Amino acid sequence: MTKTYDVVVVGGGPGGCAAALAAARNGANVCLLERYGFLGGMATAGLVNPFMPTGTTRDEEIVAGIYAEIREALKERQEAVSNSPARGHRTFDEEDLKVILDDLMQKAGVDVWFHTYFIDAKTSRKSIKHVRVVNKSGELTVEGKIFIDASGDADLSLRSGAEVVQGRESDGRVQPMTLCFRMGGIDVDRVPPRAEVTRRQQEDRAKRQWLNPRDNILWFPSVHPDTIHFNTTRVLKNPVDAKELSAAEMEGRAQVQEMVAFLRQNIPGYEKAYLINTAPQIGVRESRRVMGEYLLNVEEVLGAQKFRDGICRGAYNVDIHSPTGAGTDLRSLEKHTSYEVPYRSLVPKGVRNLLIASRCISATHEAHSSLRVMPIVMGIGQAAGTVAAMCIELERTPKRISAAKLRKRLKEQGADLRREKGSKKPI
Repeated sequence: MTKTYDVVVVGGGPGGCAAALAAARNGANVCLLERYGFLGGMATAGLVNPFMPTGTTRDEEIVAGIYAEIREALKERQEAVSNSPARGHRTFDEEDLKVILDDLMQKAGVDVWFHTYFIDAKTSRKSIKHVRVVNKSGELTVEGKIFIDASGDADLSLRSGAEVVQGRESDGRVQPMTLCFRMGGIDVDRVPPRAEVTRRQQEDRAKRQWLNPRDNILWFPSVHPDTIHFNTTRVLKNPVDAKELSAAEMEGRAQVQEMVAFLRQNIPGYEKAYLINTAPQIGVRESRRVMGEYLLNVEEVLGAQKFRDGICRGAYNVDIHSPTGAGTDLRSLEKHTSYEVPYRSLVPKGVRNLLIASRCISATHEAHSSLRVMPIVMGIGQAAGTVAAMCIELERTPKRISAAKLRKRLKEQGADLRREKGSKKPI
């Protein structure tokens, strides 16, 4: 069986959802292929929570558009079902997010295919002709004019002949994966500060060997009472090697059990706590990256560089979880400044009708550690979907889309592309 669309999006994570919505709202006939039975990617399947702040100050948000729309919908839904408001709309319930995304896709007319796995891409003369997928109906062919890689791992890009790299430049190692989890039954008022919990963990680590190499414990509040969300396991495996990824899931669960036991035995407030759930899949921070028309580097991120084709702003830290275990490299932008992601970083070299709408855009290992967070990825996705629709409308390839016209349309549709006073000249 063969299906044909204007735009085919592979991957229904934050970037893929934003891309599919933007393309459909701009008039394209869109198909969204997702391997799970729900959308949201790391926000739902990975239990990554909350959305990281992306503004020039902690309380500000500079990624707007579709991301702001989703945050507002989460706030309204949380206030409707809870006695307390959502925590600044950044902390959310993933079940709320799933149904919000379903509703947005249906209203926009996106054809969503759940439980559908991307297999391969057929290319000719440096253009993708179709992708092969498999689901309960069997093996299918999906044709399109513009394809968007929102897989996170550059799966479509790799199989369509684009140039990809992996990990840091020195040795190819990537940031560790994390299996997020939640605990309930906690007397949250008695839980000590993070620094004290980490101190007790270090004392315990001195007495025995820990599976988890991370040297501190990271947790976040939950929208639910007596519940705490943990983003603290650290698994050093290759996320795009099937055997290592399988081992990573098992190790992640073992680290969760280790952490739950430690907290219950050593930390006030956890005496009657229990494990609620672990994420359906381990969270991947970094894997492959696609080499595009422009390579964003860390100096440009920390230097608040602007670009003539900037399509999304970011001000999140350079945040590199050590590829070898303990430690985190944190470097911040100067206060009240932001950098821009250039459109050229979304356009792969060597494939004429492909765009990137996930963390695997063209950037260095260090720069990637800032732009990989979900709000910025949604901004990237909105831009990719908008471009895809413009390509259909104008009968052009992504490389031939006017950056000025793209920026104008993104602004009209809610993107925040303002530049701070005294910003560097765009390049």
